Amino acid sequence: MISLFGLSWDIQWHVDVGPDTFFTLSHVMLYAGSAFAGLASLAMVLIATAAQRAGQSVDQFPGGKPVRVLGGAFRAPLGYLIAGTGAALFLLFGLLDLWWHSLYGFDAVLGSPPHVGLFLSISFTMVGSIIVFAAAHDTRWGRAGLIVSIPVLIVFTPITTAAFNGLPLPVDPQLVGNILFATLLLIMGTLIIGRRSTALMIAAALGSLQLVLWWFSPWAAHAYADSQGLPLRDNLRDEAPQMPAGIPAFMLLAAATVTALLWLSKKQGWSGRIAPQIMGAAGGAVIGLSLPIQAALFGDSSPTAGELLTMTAVGLVTGVLAGFVAARLAVLLRENSTGPVTKDR
Repeated sequence: MISLFGLSWDIQWHVDVGPDTFFTLSHVMLYAGSAFAGLASLAMVLIATAAQRAGQSVDQFPGGKPVRVLGGAFRAPLGYLIAGTGAALFLLFGLLDLWWHSLYGFDAVLGSPPHVGLFLSISFTMVGSIIVFAAAHDTRWGRAGLIVSIPVLIVFTPITTAAFNGLPLPVDPQLVGNILFATLLLIMGTLIIGRRSTALMIAAALGSLQLVLWWFSPWAAHAYADSQGLPLRDNLRDEAPQMPAGIPAFMLLAAATVTALLWLSKKQGWSGRIAPQIMGAAGGAVIGLSLPIQAALFGDSSPTAGELLTMTAVGLVTGVLAGFVAARLAVLLRENSTGPVTKDR
């Protein structure tokens, strides 16, 4: 969450102020999030290792099933291992970004190779976090963690797809990434927790995050620029804050669609092999249709009927894939549960 706020601040700085150097407060905030996640993961790995060496069972250790690391020298809960690996990769790509700055000076684009690596690393850390919370899905803190961490991953993952912007593709790859990951993670979280209200709660958390970032990003960029005595660019078009404006704003509608279909599937006894794809197709179509409408509301040109039809079709196809993958990931994550020792009493 700290890294997300730092990234949104940094992107808005580029829009409202201009290029930056490596050592800025937004970069410090961006790196601090991964640092905290890495230290927390390392601490949990060391605690699990110490417990094993003391002869205690770690098979039901919080954070997912423990795995052997370095030939058994360490015992790491799966979620913390992945989250910590992502944080370590973030550090390595951070050093690469520092070298990149030393070669080329100011940052001008979001999709530079070090940045793509940084975003992938953060996504790895968030995947590890979701594994940690999913392993404790039968506890209050596990469910709450999923409902908060899934929206963070929904925001981060489509950024990486911007790396494909240079390819001659018929649709914007970042829009496809938005549809795919938003639909996939929404359905996956719903199936892991297994409650009808889950999709709506995830969408509400994402909407709340979008509203806070909408206020925070320009405020932080303007306040920091003022403290440094730097002028702001003329925002003649009165553009919306860039990163919050890219978060799907109609997720509650997609979540309501998924929730209704989940209820219908249980009532009608649909096969578990088909229901997730149906939910994915409907949810993806809603998100696909909403994205060009959202862009128009936030200042872009109004979409044509052909564009709306195209994005709905892209959402439909992408949603089927998202539902298929979400169901299988949900099964894997539920099976990775740490067991009854973590249940609420």
